[in-house]
Amino acid sequence: MKQTLKILLTASVFALGLATTLQTQAAVVIAGTRVIYRGGDTEQTVKLTNEGTSPALTQIWLDRGDPAAAPSAVDVPFTITPPLARIDPGKGQTLRILHTGEALPQDRESVFWLNVLEVPPKAGGEADANHLQLAFRTRVKMFFRPAGLKGRAEDAPAQITWRLVQAGDHPALEARNPTPYHVSFSMLEVSAGGKTVRSEDSGMVRPGETQTFPLSAAVSQGTASKVRYRAINDYGGAIDGDAVLDAAQAR
Repeated sequence: MKQTLKILLTASVFALGLATTLQTQAAVVIAGTRVIYRGGDTEQTVKLTNEGTSPALTQIWLDRGDPAAAPSAVDVPFTITPPLARIDPGKGQTLRILHTGEALPQDRESVFWLNVLEVPPKAGGEADANHLQLAFRTRVKMFFRPAGLKGRAEDAPAQITWRLVQAGDHPALEARNPTPYHVSFSMLEVSAGGKTVRSEDSGMVRPGETQTFPLSAAVSQGTASKVRYRAINDYGGAIDGDAVLDAAQAR
């Protein structure tokens, strides 16, 4: 009985420490959900704000899409200053992102990921034994957008073409992006034959590429088949729209 009580008390202390940490770990906030670096600009600035009650030490870097890549091993054509910053409670820090001059495609966007790693201050005193310390990392996309690209980024979602396909043994929705812009979706669903089926996934379709999104159930294509989507614009807002599935493209 005593051993059981000891286990329960230990678990309660652990859970309480975890809950407390989770409430405070995401103190440093990035202004915006994506960064747009426009070709021709000498730099792009990003604002960080510490909304917590303690000072925060942050490490900042860019990667090419591998979240497991170590900052020291990442090779990107940009530099960030400062790469390390202490941000006091209620204060902010402006990051400067500069293109180092290496060639990037000029006929389409390129995508990178901005990482902000926040290391919480070490707890002092006897609380150390029952306190769980976690470092919290935020990743947002950074798009390098060359000057003179055809069309507008906000019009790109409406230009995606769609068809129903089989991805292995599962029904799926295939999206083809003919534009030079990346298109990110937060919601996808198909309505056909009086039935609406939502995609089990969402994500990004790169310029000139095709992406497959699994569906939660099969649907039968008909003349009134329609895709409803919610895309994300440059400011993190929603672009809602719909598109007709071309029966001739279905397979």
